[in-house]
Amino acid sequence: MTTPSDTEPPFLTLHTTVVLLGALFAGIVTGALSHLGGVPPALAVLAGLTAAGGAVPVLRTLIR
Repeated sequence: MTTPSDTEPPFLTLHTTVVLLGALFAGIVTGALSHLGGVPPALAVLAGLTAAGGAVPVLRTLIR
């Protein structure tokens, strides 16, 4: 007897999960350091989002 988890592929591959978690970490660190450096919270969030978005293609090519 097969279960549904045996027939369906995973939602995210291990590579994708590691890349997204790395980008999330980079974004959080960048946003936190920006805020601690005196940047207003809204701009610190934008800095974190920009860093996370920029980290995705870099991490995708570095992590193989």
